[in-house]
Amino acid sequence: MLEHRNHQGKFAEDYVRVLASAAGLVVQKEDIDVDGIDLGLRYPGRVGGLSFPAIEVQVKSWSAPRVVDGELRYGGLNEVQYNHLAAGPFTVPRFLFLVLVPRERDAYARFETDGMMLRQLGYYRGFEGEQGIGDPSNRRRRAVRVPLGNVLTARTLLSLVRAATGAPAPTA
Repeated sequence: MLEHRNHQGKFAEDYVRVLASAAGLVVQKEDIDVDGIDLGLRYPGRVGGLSFPAIEVQVKSWSAPRVVDGELRYGGLNEVQYNHLAAGPFTVPRFLFLVLVPRERDAYARFETDGMMLRQLGYYRGFEGEQGIGDPSNRRRRAVRVPLGNVLTARTLLSLVRAATGAPAPTA
């Protein structure tokens, strides 16, 4: 069995893969992680004037969420990871996907007579227009606020990818 942290992180990536599959998107995984991106999501066709629009995401899992004033306050990014998301401009839009998971791995999925439910919820946050950190360190943390209204669903994933064509991204 996987070590707990690896299991939790793999579950979070697979959660995103399931949503992408439900949205009809193509999921890409880089051969080697050199820029902090875990998955690429691509629309398999043309949207507006752009063929095969895509986004790139860093997926983080979290089993002890902290909510303040309607936002998740995530402190799990170091400054280097933050810059991989915020220090653009990037050719392909980048997002943080934060998947909240139960503390107990036995609770990741629940089975009922009419199907399976993945636990718990995923959220997204973009960084367009934000500045990177000068001289970033992987020892210093960067807190990130993620609105509770930015829930990952098949529909919002599709909207985020379609927004890569220049259309406005969905808001909370």
